[in-house]
Amino acid sequence: MMNLTHWRLIVAVADAGTISQAAERVGMTQSGASQAIAQMEKALGSQLFTRMRREASMTAFGELVVDNARSMLTSLDSIRGLAEEQKGLGRGRLRLGSFHSVISNQLPPLLTTFHQRHPGIEVIALEGTDEEVEAWLASGAIDLGVVLNPTPDRQALILGRDAWVVLVPASHLLARRASAYGVDFTELATQPFIHATGGCTVNAQSLARDAGVELTNIRVTVRDWASACALVREGMGIAVVPECTLPRDRKGLRALPLTPPIYRQFGLVTGAATPIPNPIEAFWQHVEKTLKC
Repeated sequence: MMNLTHWRLIVAVADAGTISQAAERVGMTQSGASQAIAQMEKALGSQLFTRMRREASMTAFGELVVDNARSMLTSLDSIRGLAEEQKGLGRGRLRLGSFHSVISNQLPPLLTTFHQRHPGIEVIALEGTDEEVEAWLASGAIDLGVVLNPTPDRQALILGRDAWVVLVPASHLLARRASAYGVDFTELATQPFIHATGGCTVNAQSLARDAGVELTNIRVTVRDWASACALVREGMGIAVVPECTLPRDRKGLRALPLTPPIYRQFGLVTGAATPIPNPIEAFWQHVEKTLKC
């Protein structure tokens, strides 16, 4: 059965030219998007796209279908806009702050689906460190912020979590170790160390001190996680980084878990506005509903 997500998907494929990018825009996996397109083509009885390696080009029939799909979705957005105006949600602006890894990975699907449901609400996303996001929240510069390890009293919507991992060059002695055993901070105390902060108060040095260990051989301190990974790849030292910041291409690298494992959570919290304006409440409810699915 075809639903609105299917129609949005084929329009996204037409715009992006690739199924993978289109899937990201509508909040689907690439395999799920490919299956959905195959189902639509089967239901319609004709091919919509011609696949060539990573690209997807429309067939003549596909162009006609996409044109009609655009018109249908535009009309639907207009209807939703009318309904939201009745509820006081027709227009508005939402300021959202977060750090890089969440803006790059978790937020795009949420923002895409939110815009589809509330086209009249403009979302302005600001990227900063966790310290900057906290400062923006305190000053009222943003309405919502994604923060690290939110305390229970903040009533955050937890978007996800990831583990801290030890990143070593493939030639390093630790790279030979089985992943099941992991690495503890006492083994890292005297190692040549690339200290990456990510602009965050929680980083390798603070985690080591919490474990009662002092890193005594810090060779370089960088703010950017990608820079730390590049320096490790060059054999200049080892690093402890969040798992979600690891590069896609890990040639020359080996990531090992910490023992005992240490995780970081990231959650959405509100600013100081009271009462909460309608656009903020709408986005909060949208994220809450998405997380339950």
